[in-house]
Amino acid sequence: IYRYRRYKKTLYNKMSIEEICKKFGIENYTINSDGSIDVDESVDLSNRKFTELPLKFGSVGGDFNCYDNELTTLEGSPKSVGGYFDCSINNLTSLEGSPESIGGNFYCYDNKLTSLEGSPESIGGSFDCYNNQLTTLEGSPESVGGVFHCSDNNLTSLSGSPKSIGGHFYCNGNNLTSLEGSPKSVGRGFHCSINKLTSLE
Repeated sequence: IYRYRRYKKTLYNKMSIEEICKKFGIENYTINSDGSIDVDESVDLSNRKFTELPLKFGSVGGDFNCYDNELTTLEGSPKSVGGYFDCSINNLTSLEGSPESIGGNFYCYDNKLTSLEGSPESIGGSFDCYNNQLTTLEGSPESVGGVFHCSDNNLTSLSGSPKSIGGHFYCNGNNLTSLEGSPKSVGRGFHCSINKLTSLE
């Protein structure tokens, strides 16, 4: 914890940024004038017990992994990710600070999310937000190219669902009594078992 706080205090010092990048195996990067870094390849900051990200990212050409930490905020996340973004298994209650653009999948399962506000508007791959504390899907991406997985939450409504889903839609294991608010278009299967449905309207 002590080392991590030291990194945060020297976040905008060029040498310190280089030292942090070396420590976490981040290569092929550019330091921007605002102290953020653009990385050509993937970044792996998983399983480090971070409560905050140690650097501020601009763009990441590959995947961005920050899963299995103790993150309570996504502040410092890249604005764009060419591959997938994985912030699952943390202590997040909000997705504020998420990337604006993601080419692949978005994983935020096994957190303490009460809202999807802050999600990117569009996901090229799948969006996995299962096993959280969501009561609504307001703030979801408008479109998801792959699977949308919101099972095992506390949803009482599907209002706010993405309008278009290219793959399967999973809303199993919630408290739904109706399917009102469902996506307008689902490319594959629609899965809604283990709910309290009294109507399929």
